Amino acid sequence: MGWIFFSVGWLALACTVLGFAVFRKLVAYSEDDLIHLDEFDGRKIAHQKILAGRLDFVDRWGKILTVATLVYGILLAAAFLYQRL
Repeated sequence: MGWIFFSVGWLALACTVLGFAVFRKLVAYSEDDLIHLDEFDGRKIAHQKILAGRLDFVDRWGKILTVATLVYGILLAAAFLYQRL
């Protein structure tokens, strides 16, 4: 049961990372790639700021969870191989 528990934990982390990638793609879908500097584009500037904040949040947690998933997977594989030897 021990290996199944740890493997399910790793799988949950991997699915979370995949979910963050899909969520980021959905959030970035409405992104406007042009930089608006004119005062007449006030609503567009505010929307870009909000969207940039959301993307920064998703990117930060996506990177953290990706690294955690990789490290956890490497440690899990090393422990499995150590036990088998």
